[in-house]
Amino acid sequence: MRILGIEGTAWAASASVFETPDPARVTDDDYVFIETDAYAPDSGGIHPREAAEHMGEAIPTVVETAIGHAHERAAAGGTNGDGDDSAPIDAIAFARGPGLGPCLRIVATAARAVAQRFDVPLVGVNHMVAHLEVGRHRSGFDSPVCLNASGANAHILGYRNGRYRVLGETMDTGVGNAIDKFTRHIGWSHPGGPKVEQHARDGEYHELPYVVKGMDFSFSGIMSAAKQAVDEGVPVDDVCRGMEETIFAMLTEVSERALSLTGADELVLGGGVGQNDRLQRMLGEMCEQRGAAFYAPEDRFLRDNAGMIAMLGAKMYAAGDTIAIEDSQIDSNFRPDEVTVTWRGAEESVDSYRAADDEVQGAEATVRFEEDRVIKERVPRSYRHPTLDERLRTERTRQEARLTSEARRHGVPTPLVRDVDPQEARIVFQRVGEADLREGLSEARVADVGRWLARIHDAGFVHGDPTTRNVRVGSHDDQTDRTFLIDFGLGYYTQEAEDHAMDLHVLAQSLAGTADDPETLLSAAEDAYRTESDHADAVFASLDDIEGRGRYQ
Repeated sequence: MRILGIEGTAWAASASVFETPDPARVTDDDYVFIETDAYAPDSGGIHPREAAEHMGEAIPTVVETAIGHAHERAAAGGTNGDGDDSAPIDAIAFARGPGLGPCLRIVATAARAVAQRFDVPLVGVNHMVAHLEVGRHRSGFDSPVCLNASGANAHILGYRNGRYRVLGETMDTGVGNAIDKFTRHIGWSHPGGPKVEQHARDGEYHELPYVVKGMDFSFSGIMSAAKQAVDEGVPVDDVCRGMEETIFAMLTEVSERALSLTGADELVLGGGVGQNDRLQRMLGEMCEQRGAAFYAPEDRFLRDNAGMIAMLGAKMYAAGDTIAIEDSQIDSNFRPDEVTVTWRGAEESVDSYRAADDEVQGAEATVRFEEDRVIKERVPRSYRHPTLDERLRTERTRQEARLTSEARRHGVPTPLVRDVDPQEARIVFQRVGEADLREGLSEARVADVGRWLARIHDAGFVHGDPTTRNVRVGSHDDQTDRTFLIDFGLGYYTQEAEDHAMDLHVLAQSLAGTADDPETLLSAAEDAYRTESDHADAVFASLDDIEGRGRYQ
């Protein structure tokens, strides 16, 4: 099987020939040829008009180069290699989105023309899913958590029930775009990421805002603080070091939170920012510390490229997932969780969580269960800069103890705090419940979570990480069957409706990643929240805004 792939979502006009000896199976020894002509703006970031002009000029050339290569491969194999317009390929795969509309339209037009020229099927590929699938394919992992860190995107996904489910995402801008905004501020040309990486090697750590909400994250405050620091005279090298240590630690932490939530022990990296050596080392250290496997593809498959489009196109083509030319419209807002995954088995799932009896390694702490108490220790994370790590461990320990008790005072079932040592990042709790919520999901219990969140929000603070791992259910000893909120380490005081809505957003993401019927369960939580809360309308209006921002652009 030989597939021609065409990529052109923003800056990379790229075409590829992907070849596998078995038409029904994509294998480790497949052949990949990639031809790319990258757009490089004279100044600033990507200009959509200039990018489209470059795409219009470059796509015909790279596509013809790839077609010529396909003819050569066909001739070498003794099939369709006579140099005329007989088909040297079995199908055309192209990036339908997400990306810049003018660029995507040029790519789609080229793909349709080639499909008609050779009378072969057309396959429409989601650019972001291709980033994930190329890492999965080349790693050989079964069902990993996938971190995408690219220019316009940043999110955590896992495959479950026929789709890639979003476990965490950026709440504002993509990680690469955020870095580019900083570098444009100081006058550096695009792309800014490699320049930040170079300068960070000579810098000292400079503290910047660290924003993680469950498995979601935000970069806007970091960029504003970084710009201000440079304007106030902080050495650029130090700010670059601070940016890398902060942003990449955030991405590594949310990746670990996703591994902890799902029970997965494999992590795959995708996206152009993934070429950064410091990010790869952080992710590798985190995975090694918790006994998980980590894989980062070679650079040519991390940055935007047609090889990943052709590779996923081959999987889709083998599964019969093709589209008619009249249905091949582009979608500049094409989300990865909108893709029906036809090429993977329904039984596959990122969710492989298994309950432990006496000790659990969570996302940032080791939890030891004893007869009537639970000992939680925030173990140092070697991937984080020591100054940042100590600050987070101490602050979160204090906040967790404070807000756990505060929630209890407002009628929310929580464990009693028996002892706190912020310097050692250690808390001793009363033991509550028999299991995590994810082991005993029901509408009634998830409704309890919605009710308890409404109470703490009305009291002026948020949980920060209300996942199905951070709720305990059932009875223990003489306790009645109850639903307890635990792990308030990411919580904080706030009256803002959007902050309250983020708690509901995090809950929804965790249900999507761990429940077979997340919509029904989430509806139960939302109904209970509306009944309990004094300001539910404002919160749900903010939730609609959060979910409608199109953060994959």
